[in-house]
Amino acid sequence: MITIKTNHGDIGIELFEEKAPISCENFRLYVQDGHFDGTIFHRVIPNFMIQCGGMDEDMQSKPTRDPIKNEADNGESNERGTLAMARTGVVDSATSQFFINLTSNDFLNHGGRDFGYAVFGRVSEGMDVVDAIGALPTGNRGGHQDVPLDPVTITEVTIDE
Repeated sequence: MITIKTNHGDIGIELFEEKAPISCENFRLYVQDGHFDGTIFHRVIPNFMIQCGGMDEDMQSKPTRDPIKNEADNGESNERGTLAMARTGVVDSATSQFFINLTSNDFLNHGGRDFGYAVFGRVSEGMDVVDAIGALPTGNRGGHQDVPLDPVTITEVTIDE
């Protein structure tokens, strides 16, 4: 299991290694590098998702590896509690940012509106923490919308084998 430790509590994650090997390996490499430590949940939209993995508290993007292949066609759905890779409008553009679905977001699935967003894991513990983050008041900051007014910081991500 992987544990995302935040200043709001811990979130346990189970990865879908067989269904999304590229995304899972990418995520593990960022964890091993300590990339997520000190990043924030920079986009929080109630009844949709919470996004993190790429920005520090000053809303500065952290350097990333090259983008990975999109695995949205792996048969997994963007259901409540699943993790998916964030990306731009370019299909194969995901790097370090990911989001946790607060509700089932079928329109993000493969073939819904486009290639889709690759689901690579699910919350196994701490969905109450995810829901609490999803309910925080947000505003505009650093040219971004939906930013929590009080930062939600990832202090550490650990791999517990």
